[in-house]
Amino acid sequence: MSMNQQCRLAHRPVGMPKSSDFLFTEEAIPTPKTGELLLKTRYISLDPAMRGWMNDAKSYLPPVGLGEVMRASTISEVVASENTAFAVGDFVFGSEGIQEYSVATGKGLMKVNPELASLPTYLGTLGMTGLTAYFGLLRIGLPKEGETIVVSGAAGAVGMIVGQIGKIKGCRVVGIAGEKEKCDYVVAELGFDACINYKTDNMHKALRQHCPQGIDIYFDNVGGEILDAVLTQINKSARIPLCGAISQYNGTEGTKGPSNYLSLLVNRARLEGFIILDYVPEFLPAIQEMAVWLSTGKLKTREQIVTGGVKEFLPALTMLFEGKNTGKLVLEV
Repeated sequence: MSMNQQCRLAHRPVGMPKSSDFLFTEEAIPTPKTGELLLKTRYISLDPAMRGWMNDAKSYLPPVGLGEVMRASTISEVVASENTAFAVGDFVFGSEGIQEYSVATGKGLMKVNPELASLPTYLGTLGMTGLTAYFGLLRIGLPKEGETIVVSGAAGAVGMIVGQIGKIKGCRVVGIAGEKEKCDYVVAELGFDACINYKTDNMHKALRQHCPQGIDIYFDNVGGEILDAVLTQINKSARIPLCGAISQYNGTEGTKGPSNYLSLLVNRARLEGFIILDYVPEFLPAIQEMAVWLSTGKLKTREQIVTGGVKEFLPALTMLFEGKNTGKLVLEV
């Protein structure tokens, strides 16, 4: 009889997560009771936010408890159902964690249509990362035609969508990435106007070159020195959606804030953090709009699929922090 493979958090990581921070376990596949359904995980979303969930610190979600299955967004197939709202063969988006099987009541699950888009796309462009880009840019960034948008992590799951939506809204879009291949990708394939390689280019000089009219919106995915450099180039009334700070997540000496923060004062600019969960009631119309953009070719998606199942979780997650992914990183189970 097959067993349910699981990845549990064993220790709070210090710095980059390592193998000893996790425990891989097996248990019997559960049986759904009345009102429940048995889910077979097909794809698992790998996200920088996972690093924060491992810490015992106050956040927008409680930390993953020691010994608990590691939290993750998932696309699963219904393989047994005692719930009339779900049929065997349905595919659903949920948060079932790093495991092969789970039992759910149906609460919090959203059916997805594999005929509209591939299943991994519902973890990326039509999932949480795409929605993060959509609401962060449109509700916090408030782009206007002709403005200049700079987005860090430009070839990542969120950044690539931010830039494309910016172009749809008639803006000049400049990406920031850490490899020539990634910069070439966002310009040649996704339609960005330019891309800065932060590893080889002088950030201040490159920002002046590619943003001759200054920066109206900076979509921040990385924090650190890049945020500091951008703050020197922002325009009056600039908006900075604070999405993440991946450069800081594995630090062991505390988070480094921007030393150029007074530019916000001088330019009467706004740096605003946001959490995608604040927009849950609006998810469906946003997904529908992005699905239309996908079908008409205005929006492109890219998923990088890692195979090997649950036991490949840590090597796959590490790729995020080493900048080895392009597009949305997904683990196939």
